[in-house]
Amino acid sequence: MKPILKKINTYIIIHSLLWVFFIIITAIQSYSRFSKIPNEFYCLNIIFIAVFYLNYAVLIPNFLLNKKIGLYVFISIVLILFIFLIEDPILKSQIKPPFFDNEFNNDFHRPRKIRTNLRPPILLLLFYALSTCIKLVSEWYKSEKERTLVATQKINSELSFLKAQLNPHFLFNTLNSIYSLANKKSDNTTVAIVTLSELMRYMIYEAKEEFISLEKEIDYIKNYISLQLLRLKDSSGVKINIHGNLNYKIEPLLLISFIENAFKYGTDYRGKTDIRVVISINNNELELKVYNLSSLQNSTNKNSGIGLENIKNRLNLLYPNTHTLEIKNTKEAFEVNLKIKLKS
Repeated sequence: MKPILKKINTYIIIHSLLWVFFIIITAIQSYSRFSKIPNEFYCLNIIFIAVFYLNYAVLIPNFLLNKKIGLYVFISIVLILFIFLIEDPILKSQIKPPFFDNEFNNDFHRPRKIRTNLRPPILLLLFYALSTCIKLVSEWYKSEKERTLVATQKINSELSFLKAQLNPHFLFNTLNSIYSLANKKSDNTTVAIVTLSELMRYMIYEAKEEFISLEKEIDYIKNYISLQLLRLKDSSGVKINIHGNLNYKIEPLLLISFIENAFKYGTDYRGKTDIRVVISINNNELELKVYNLSSLQNSTNKNSGIGLENIKNRLNLLYPNTHTLEIKNTKEAFEVNLKIKLKS
């Protein structure tokens, strides 16, 4: 309720200031011309303001914005003609402003020529057109603001859905790795469970933020890689290189799918592992290069592309014009080259 009242008060203040400014300017012009402010000045300003808000607050919302254009044009023409007809009798009548004691302008007693002064009609039409323009522009701005809000809410909903989709996918793959260690009765099983708890803590408490520090995201990736190294028979084929300035912000869980995919399919049927991950930050650009061996599972498993498709959608939503993604998938290898403009 308070924001609405605040908005209404701001609206009233702005309109009042604009009218005060206009009246002061025209009053100065009238005084410099006639050495006093004639009664015609007050009558015309009342007519202008009344016509302005009649069009602005009644006719446009009820007719023009409801697409009753013909009816709006007809009513506008009738209204303007009516005001033209009654304007002369009103101005000729001896209406004295209650807050001024200056003598009534005797010029009004003289017979007036038929519309020798074109200024009032032109000003009337100008104010009528001005009220139409201002109302249409304000309605357009309002609709654009609402459209942007709806689009933002839609994007946030989609991102929330994609994140929710990513977490179970990640957890499923990680639990498979721990199961593999437990099945071998490896001493590293306990270490893997502790590392998984760190990963889950990050996903539950840190990843809910819109942006996270790049340093925390990199630590999360390192923990994931250390967890995957525990299950490999030979980790000598895994090469990780991370360098550059980490004082930037990034959306959480944005890079992990590419690295997860590499560890999932980077080992061939003989147990040979070949995975290379390079993360470099130069100025405000992050570049991620991931290379891994291709496996038969990569082409036969229908669920293998969930994580990558997920991250493509997120990148399109979050970085529509500030990222490039190249993926090469051959029989021998799978390569990813991602570049993102980071936020400081």
